Amino acid sequence: MTGTCTSALSALRPRLPSPLQEVADERFERRGLRLLLKRDDLIHPELVGNKWRKLAPNLAGAAGSTVVTFGGAYSNHLRATAAAGRLLGLPTVGVVRGQELAGRPLNPSLARCAADGMRLHFTDRSTYRRKTEPDVLAALLRAVDAEDAVVVPEGGSNPAAVRGCRALGGELGEHADVVALACGTGGTLAGLAAGLPAGRRVLGIPVLKGGFLTEDIRRLQDRAFGGPRGDWSLDDRFHFGGYARTTAGLEAFAEDFERRHGLPVERVYVAKMLHALVTLAEEGAFPRGTTVAAVVTGRPFP
Repeated sequence: MTGTCTSALSALRPRLPSPLQEVADERFERRGLRLLLKRDDLIHPELVGNKWRKLAPNLAGAAGSTVVTFGGAYSNHLRATAAAGRLLGLPTVGVVRGQELAGRPLNPSLARCAADGMRLHFTDRSTYRRKTEPDVLAALLRAVDAEDAVVVPEGGSNPAAVRGCRALGGELGEHADVVALACGTGGTLAGLAAGLPAGRRVLGIPVLKGGFLTEDIRRLQDRAFGGPRGDWSLDDRFHFGGYARTTAGLEAFAEDFERRHGLPVERVYVAKMLHALVTLAEEGAFPRGTTVAAVVTGRPFP
């Protein structure tokens, strides 16, 4: 059974390693910096970026099983899981935060999930916050009639996903001194940091408010590797109000970056990370001669 699903994943022909593209940007060049884009958005047309790296290890042994996972109303992870279910022939259930959404028309993100065959189950926010507690999780699985399901956590971040993201660090290898990426649940950063060679570091840009991510990443690395791995840090200044929040200034920045480089800039994660890098370059945060790689983890939706 495991081999069957692993073969199906291989048949999807992911583009790995993902391309590494140097871009000429005077905001970096005048400070003696090189900017590289790690184009994880080109791994697969439907399972883009870190979603492939995190989902593939979780789904490799899921043949014949229902996959249950969790997310908010605009979750990239829910869309990726639904697409994977359609492509691999796996039933999927998405537990969605917000019981009040049950009686409303589906937004474009949830509509895509439903079109890909995902059953949506809306739950109140209090229950959703407790979804990792064994009794609450068991009740949710009973409610969706999937007590024997493969459970993938919110954002896909668990030890299997973290170990899967270690390959990203290996692909970057010696190409960059600093690797930057936007962070939601922290699983990609936890694996990336473990895969980078010594002397390289990771800069994470959280897209949620709260300052809780440092401990979450430490726990993920402990569960995946038995302890801390790699050199990494977070800069919490660039969430622009929280998850999926934006400002006119961030929108203008993203549009300008698109014009400069012909790259469609995803707003929830990638725009915030790129804005952070430009700001940090202007602040003199990187010594002259530094090569910075920005991980492009997704593309705009819809």
